[in-house]
Amino acid sequence: MENEKWNEETFSQIAKRIDSYYSEAVFLQKELIKRPAISPSSGGKGEFQKARFLIEYLSSLRLGEIEIIEAPDERAENGVRPSIVLRRNPTTLTRTPSPTCWIMSHLDVVPAGPRKNWDTDPFEGVVKDGKIYGRGSEDNNQGLIASILALKAIVEEKISLQHPVGLLFIADEETGSEYGIAYILKHKNPFAKDDIIVVPDAGTPDGTAIEVAEKSILWLKLTIQGKQGHGSRPDTAINAHRAAANLTVRLDDSLRKRYPQKNELFHPPVSTFEPTKKEANVENVNTIPAEDILYFDCRILPATPVDEVLKTVEEISTSVERDFGVKVNISLVQRADAAPPTPPDSPVVKALSSAIRRVYGKESHPVGIGGGTVAAFVRRAGLHAAVWAKINEKAHQPNEYCEISNLLGDAKVFAHLFGRSL
Repeated sequence: MENEKWNEETFSQIAKRIDSYYSEAVFLQKELIKRPAISPSSGGKGEFQKARFLIEYLSSLRLGEIEIIEAPDERAENGVRPSIVLRRNPTTLTRTPSPTCWIMSHLDVVPAGPRKNWDTDPFEGVVKDGKIYGRGSEDNNQGLIASILALKAIVEEKISLQHPVGLLFIADEETGSEYGIAYILKHKNPFAKDDIIVVPDAGTPDGTAIEVAEKSILWLKLTIQGKQGHGSRPDTAINAHRAAANLTVRLDDSLRKRYPQKNELFHPPVSTFEPTKKEANVENVNTIPAEDILYFDCRILPATPVDEVLKTVEEISTSVERDFGVKVNISLVQRADAAPPTPPDSPVVKALSSAIRRVYGKESHPVGIGGGTVAAFVRRAGLHAAVWAKINEKAHQPNEYCEISNLLGDAKVFAHLFGRSL
């Protein structure tokens, strides 16, 4: 079937093969879930064990050429943060090579959180009612495995590709991407101008939303310094915890009021400013703390300048310093200004829309999201990328699960992309 354009019969053949991979999908989920690829920034060892398993598995399938890209990180196991690139080219080319179709997923996961909130072991992989439960099962194992099974089905059915296919499994997506896609783009950029790039890292339960734009991300650490004292003598101390609590309330209220703008492409359609993590201060109840540390996660609409938000945070922090006699230090944990959006009529969006229509029988639509994905990095590099998956939006939650039928359906969508003449 060399260089023949895929027809309906060919795609049905591939889809049937993918349907036979239910047990393979469960096997891969279990193997990946039990290798918790948690960033050193979040108390883990990184992606090394997970990447090693995947390299061995992919090598056994002979799907294409494998390249390993290791970003140095002395905090991680073996001192590296590995990413994997797999490429498969058409057997022969009778015309000018077409763009590569890439599926780019990530290896790392977030911590499980309190075990008491889980009904199962978060790092075991438990199958129940057509779902597999475990940390990383949906974010991002579903898309990662779906991309592999899509290519596996094509190879096993001995159907030739119309254009090159690339699978990219990257490190460090959850904590800023310095050791993942940012490192790859700087040192070993695999992309060409007209490549089709799909990131299976966001979506909706009905599978109709194609993400084409993201908000700016601003993570702030605010350290409040006061003066320690005995709990019975507040007159001799400056309570950093009280000042921090007041700062939290002021920021929460003021930021939402100052930036009420809406953009209906996004859900939610407004900028969000959420107080999240808080570090422990003193160990005993009867000590007034001299230091309190809190964090804000801000997702800002593209039309709102991040520098303007930072200026507002500084103004409010100064007011707390004045009112409570403390010192507030503001530091950036992460800043990612919104990337240029992918045009809704771009080839990648059109190709995805066609595949979704064929596999799920539904019309898709473009959306914007507040979550950050690696698509933003390739957009800043001048490339078009779309983010899509059919998911139940359980990422980062206790009892995260992947619906196995979604995984197999997404594999069919990716296979449709691989067979499309671009």
